[in-house]
Amino acid sequence: MENQEAEITLKSPRKPFPGWLYGILFVVFDAIGVGVLEWGVTATSRVKLSSPTIGWGFVTKMWTDLNFVAVLNLLICGIVYLILLMICNRFWVATPIYLAIAIIIAVIEHFKIVIRYEAVLPSDLSFLKSDTGNLMSFMPAGAHWVILGAAAGFLVLLGLCLYLNRIDGRHGRMFRSSDRRTGLVNASARILLVILPAGFLGAYAMQAGTVGSWANNFNLAMGDQVSMWDSVYDAQRNGPIVSFLRQLNPKVMEKPADYSEATMKKVAERYSKDADTINAKRSANLNDSTVVYILSESFSDPSRVPGLKVNKDSMPNIRKIKEHTTSGYMLSSGYGGGTANLEYMGLTGMSMANFDSSLSSPYQQLVPGQHWTPTINQLWGAPKNSIGVHPYESSMYSRATNYKKFGFSHFYTLTGPDIISHQDKLGTSPYVSDASAYESTLEELRKTKGSQFIQLITMQNHMPYHDWYPNNEFTAESTTGTPLGKNEKESIQTYQKGAAITDKETEKFLNQLDKIDKPITVVFYGDHLPGIYSTASEDENNSLALHLTDYFIWSNKASSSQGNKVENSEYTSPELLHAQAAEHMNAKVSPFIAFLTEMHGKISAMEPPVVNKIQGWQRIPEGQSLYLNASGKPMVESDFDKETQQLVDDYKLIQYDITAGSNYLKDLGFMDLPKR
Repeated sequence: MENQEAEITLKSPRKPFPGWLYGILFVVFDAIGVGVLEWGVTATSRVKLSSPTIGWGFVTKMWTDLNFVAVLNLLICGIVYLILLMICNRFWVATPIYLAIAIIIAVIEHFKIVIRYEAVLPSDLSFLKSDTGNLMSFMPAGAHWVILGAAAGFLVLLGLCLYLNRIDGRHGRMFRSSDRRTGLVNASARILLVILPAGFLGAYAMQAGTVGSWANNFNLAMGDQVSMWDSVYDAQRNGPIVSFLRQLNPKVMEKPADYSEATMKKVAERYSKDADTINAKRSANLNDSTVVYILSESFSDPSRVPGLKVNKDSMPNIRKIKEHTTSGYMLSSGYGGGTANLEYMGLTGMSMANFDSSLSSPYQQLVPGQHWTPTINQLWGAPKNSIGVHPYESSMYSRATNYKKFGFSHFYTLTGPDIISHQDKLGTSPYVSDASAYESTLEELRKTKGSQFIQLITMQNHMPYHDWYPNNEFTAESTTGTPLGKNEKESIQTYQKGAAITDKETEKFLNQLDKIDKPITVVFYGDHLPGIYSTASEDENNSLALHLTDYFIWSNKASSSQGNKVENSEYTSPELLHAQAAEHMNAKVSPFIAFLTEMHGKISAMEPPVVNKIQGWQRIPEGQSLYLNASGKPMVESDFDKETQQLVDDYKLIQYDITAGSNYLKDLGFMDLPKR
């Protein structure tokens, strides 16, 4: 009898796992998946793990900062896990599938970061469709070890799942039915538990990038801290899933009510006629000259900051240059940051004032997914004629990817793939000097006798500023009655010295261009003021002054436009520099540049609402865009005359068509210079 009881016990089915245990295991495996994804964006030597918000800090900041972005990632991944679970109806089948997906994504993230220092972006999905056959070429050195390690990790997790399935008398079956009626109820429940979470996830993904939406507000409440300047840091800080979904469906612009193919044909015809009128009075061809755009990091005049007294002029040479050529003040949308936005406007002629407030970084949210990206350098023809130079990391703002898309053949940076040749620094500054940046640019200019377009973005005067330069003779003090703080004073005085060095090196650079026997025109502008004037920025009445930088357009001795100083040049904004450069050079224009010329004639400068605070990445400020007339006075949109309003409306149509619409203008010659 005892032997019979023992035999029955051995043959009896194993106990099924209780529901609460499945709940615990679901959370555990969900967390493993999130952890694997976070590993994918942190496990590389190129990633800087100095921030407490990444690595283990991704989790611990729940307690240290009450930041629950890790929980947000758990919720999103948990929804995907739940959908798989309902489809499979087997816990021990859905779990390894979920973990395999997480591991594959993590490995792809790891490889892309190693190769490009860039996280996976929504635009990469189109790459998978169009260029899947070349995926193997993106494998970094040692990729097989990562793949083997990932495979080994998956096998361990798979083995754990198989073991748990074996000891689980239920074998992970979520819904069991003993009759047809119960089966129908269970099937209906499973379908609902697929449709509802999938619907929620789809709605969330479509709204996560739209400021003010429920999904965006939920992200913020959970601790999402948008870091658009660096896609890897953004993925580390907020989780790769949150970072990815936030950029999946950015709201670019409101569709103009009258947008259609017929409307865009009328717009193209209107400015084609304007181009013909302008071109009848001009003799030069824009692309017969070499044009160099210089975005001088944070360059501006400290003596114009309200409430600040300086002991010495930081820009005597540039001030003199400005007196004898086209020059003035540039209205900047940034303060202390936002370089890539000013750069984007300068290259494309598109205005941040026209975009939705949710589109805070076109380089990250817009350009990677665009089908058509017309930029001024493309007027010089083949990519070999377009060169980019930037003495910093190529991955910042996804520049390496975007510049290739813009049609630049080379983009020389510190991190490559094209390495900049000159990398000297000054004092204890961590940034490459302007002298080195200019020397690298001169090398590119001397390589060919033909005309080129060169874009230089400098780094010497980038924040922060910490007493970098020895024997600094510059001093500053407040005239408001409130003394400058110690840190503010040190930053301003260090910045003054750096600006003075830029001033001298810029003059030297132009003198070198005068020795080159080919026509060269330089478009020089400071992108924004440094965010160091905390005393001045407290007063909103100083807003306009803190958003005006210096610019000039200059031509060398070999150019017929040397010494030209066009009318209405006192104020501008980066998107209008196309038109001013062409006018300065007496060059013929495309219908688009003709439009910008007309716009600048009515509105000298335009930017989205500006505020006295460091560049934010959550949204562009709301309110009326800032428009300046030829005297630098703000204009009210309700007071626009009919012609000005027509231009503003047409600008929105043009920009919508290029960035978010059907690209009707692409085949209408709107961007083309006149045939010779």
